[in-house]
Order: sequence, then structure tokens, then C-alpha cells
Amino acid sequence: MPTHLPKLDRPVRLAVLISGGGTTLLNLVEKIRSEQLMAKVSLVIASRSDCRGVERAAALELPCEVVPRRDFDSVEAFSDRIFGLCRDTDIDLVILGGFLSLIRIPDDFEHRVMNIHPSLIPAFCGKGFHGHRVHESVLTRGARVSGCTVHFANNEYDAGPIIVQKVVPVLDDDDADMLAARVFEAECEAYPEAIRLFASGALTVDGLRVRQNPPLSC
Repeated sequence: MPTHLPKLDRPVRLAVLISGGGTTLLNLVEKIRSEQLMAKVSLVIASRSDCRGVERAAALELPCEVVPRRDFDSVEAFSDRIFGLCRDTDIDLVILGGFLSLIRIPDDFEHRVMNIHPSLIPAFCGKGFHGHRVHESVLTRGARVSGCTVHFANNEYDAGPIIVQKVVPVLDDDDADMLAARVFEAECEAYPEAIRLFASGALTVDGLRVRQNPPLSC
């Protein structure tokens, strides 16, 4: 049965989950401050206390909770803690921003967790494909284009319904760093676009397909 996502008549409340530098977090805050995205980062959750994203969240005066995976006996207990924090903060949408720990998504957060992957899913994705390994694999394979994919996360790696994809060229003299930088530029546009679509009531999820309804004003 297709699921039509409701329109929000207020800024969408985000929880951003991080494990590294927090560059996705910075991009979203910039879009919000420039009024390109009607949202509020209500919570940051980090899986490591020593990641740079924690420092950046503090500098931005954002509420941040550190939830180390090693403190929990199971994925389920770890996930319960994360989504408990999200419920306590009345989060509308969970954003995975370079979050490298596996989580289990509870039923009440179905179609309310987004992930971004630095390739055009279903290419170069799945368990173990993250960061520079993706871009190195694209170059090794000789692909002529790459890009990024924003999708609703489910309980399999990179397997949820696709919301937005952006394509970038792969140039003959690219190395992994050069390609990563070009893909990240696309990510900076794709993630806010997907969040705007979520909040606008424009999306219907039908199995693995996401259909865009006539656009509604946010």
C-alpha cells in the first residue's frame, strides 16, 4: 500500500547523526541560516566523542549527545537509545550524515530516516562501501559518471527507497580526492532538496519507488 507523507506546516525538526567531521551537518546549518531550507537541527547524535563533528556542533551551539556503540551489548539496544533521544526531542526526520554504526529503524520511524550515499545507487554501494572506497572503486571500474543518492534508510545497507539522485562527471585526470570533492558539492544540494520534498508533502512511497506528487508550498 503506498504511503503518502504528510505536509509539515512548520520547519522540519532534524536529528543529525554523525561519526566524523560533521560536514553534512555544516552544510545543513548553512542552508537553514541562508533560508534555503525551512528546518531546525534540534539534535546531533555522535557515535564517537572524539569526532570533529562534536566540536562543530558545540561551536554552533547545537544540542549534542554522544552515544558510543561500544557501550551497548546489541544493535537493538544501541538503536533504542538513539531513537529514544529522537522521540524525546520530537524529531520529524533523522539525517544520517556520515554515521558509520549500524542501527535498526523502529516502525514509528519508517520513512523518517534519510541517508546519503556518494554514488548512484545501486552502483558501488552496500556493506563496506563508504568514503573513499566508493570513489576509488568508481575510478578503477572506469565509470564515466558518478554522483550521490539520497534515500530513505531501512535495515539493509543502501537498500531503501531512492528520493533524489545527482549526477557528476568522472574526468580523465580525476583521483579519489578530486572526485570526492565534486560528489560532495552535489551532496550539498541533494540532501536539502530531499528534506524540502519530505516536509512539503510531495512524496509518496510505494515499495522501493518514491513518487513526487504535484509540488506543495512549504
